[in-house]
Amino acid sequence: MTLYRRFLDGVPDYLARHYWWAYLWRWGIWFFDHQPVINLILFGQYRTLMRQTLARLQARPEPGWRCLQLTCVYGELTPRLLASLPQGMHLADVAAPQLELARRKCAGRGRLLPARMNAECLAYASDSFDAVIVFFLFHEMPAQARRHTYREIARILKPGGSLLVTEYAERPVSHPLYRFPPSRWLLAKLEPFLPGFQDECLPTLLDEAAATHGKRLSLKGTAATAFGGFYQVRTFRCELRDDKPSGS
Repeated sequence: MTLYRRFLDGVPDYLARHYWWAYLWRWGIWFFDHQPVINLILFGQYRTLMRQTLARLQARPEPGWRCLQLTCVYGELTPRLLASLPQGMHLADVAAPQLELARRKCAGRGRLLPARMNAECLAYASDSFDAVIVFFLFHEMPAQARRHTYREIARILKPGGSLLVTEYAERPVSHPLYRFPPSRWLLAKLEPFLPGFQDECLPTLLDEAAATHGKRLSLKGTAATAFGGFYQVRTFRCELRDDKPSGS
């Protein structure tokens, strides 16, 4: 099937091939950016996960404090984040229609700085951001793209900064949705890269990526969970690899 090729306008092949209907097709964008729909997709957990993410963002009011949301998100998250940041927020996404949607939703909410970039190769300087927020991105990427993205996040994050990741937890072998074969099959069909992501240890891979830039990405505190541990919200702190005190 070659329909996806119509949506290859500067986006990665895997994104157009597997997710054109959800993120690139205008009718799909219209449909999925309804709060009840996105909440249904996350089994009623969207607002819980959004609140947990917002609660973990330790924003500072000074103008030099910089925050990046890496890729756009359906629903209320981006406007709510922006409203909590008086200095504004950066937003990067590879899909132009998603950035346009974010601009419309955030109009009048604050200073949004959108940029069209591939998460695997960000055009930001090293050590640019005090906080990076990733909300359900990694499980939609093939393994190699994830690893490239981990390295880019580690590169642009300042020592002393934080990475907030809201995602599926590691393989939930005891969860009813996983133990029920039809639901497990359907989820893997809709999210073809999810099984591979759930088999990985995210903290280990993030720290290995940070090591390539002379940094550490260490899990900070305990994860917040939702839906019986099916989803997790985790905070990672960026530090220099040599363990010298880092600026905050």
